Amino acid sequence: MALKGNLSDFSIIQLLNLITLAKKTGALYIESSSKSARLIFREGKLVYATAGMDAMPLIKIMARSKLIPSSMAASLSERYRSLNDMELGITLINSGYLTQDQIFTGITDFFKDIIRGLFTLTDGLFHFEAEEPPPLTSIPLRMTLEDIIIEGSRQAHEHEDLKSEIPSLDVALKFAERPGVNIRDINLNAEEWRVISYVSPKNSIKQIAVVAKLNDFQIRRVVYNLLQAGLVELIRLNNPAAPAPPRMIPARNPVEQRNLVNRVIDRIKTI
Repeated sequence: MALKGNLSDFSIIQLLNLITLAKKTGALYIESSSKSARLIFREGKLVYATAGMDAMPLIKIMARSKLIPSSMAASLSERYRSLNDMELGITLINSGYLTQDQIFTGITDFFKDIIRGLFTLTDGLFHFEAEEPPPLTSIPLRMTLEDIIIEGSRQAHEHEDLKSEIPSLDVALKFAERPGVNIRDINLNAEEWRVISYVSPKNSIKQIAVVAKLNDFQIRRVVYNLLQAGLVELIRLNNPAAPAPPRMIPARNPVEQRNLVNRVIDRIKTI
């Protein structure tokens, strides 16, 4: 019987658990409105993965993992453009650019990030093609999935808890009238600063998530943290038809970042 269905009935974590326990060999295809992926297994272990149907070149994977400087990646790609991934991996090792362990680590981290990107999918289709092998030119890897399954299960439970705390993203945020945090103790991460910058009765949480490039789980976690810190409150959206904020926040130097902190603090003090 073919393994196929809808992600609303069978989660990514359940699929990975089934494939691992049953020691399946073949390719799992994921198709949703927001992303697609192909995961290939051998006897329950992950051997190959792509986000979308096109594989990311090995050089880009290594640069993404900071194992090769971005400035060097372009020249290496041009120099070795005729080599496939397996040939390139051997060349990079023999030329002293990377060790075998570094290449395996970079690929493993890349595969894990692909899977993490699928955790929060709740709609879309999947199907499993038994016995489908990885590309012949791919670097052989056999990655166990127990740790990533546990991580995904924890995130799924956390997401359900956050959904119960923040059921709808079609509401807005405003700065709390009486902040429940010592102003001097404000210590927000990059995601929280991006969200704070768009706090307005005219911007829904969903709109903020779009411009901040956060998925539903991430935006709920950030908003929940801000609520717990007493910095913001949930309010009815003033203008449900308003378009999303028009631009992303540009990178700031330290002086600009301090100025932003001061503006937020002043804003909270004067509300």
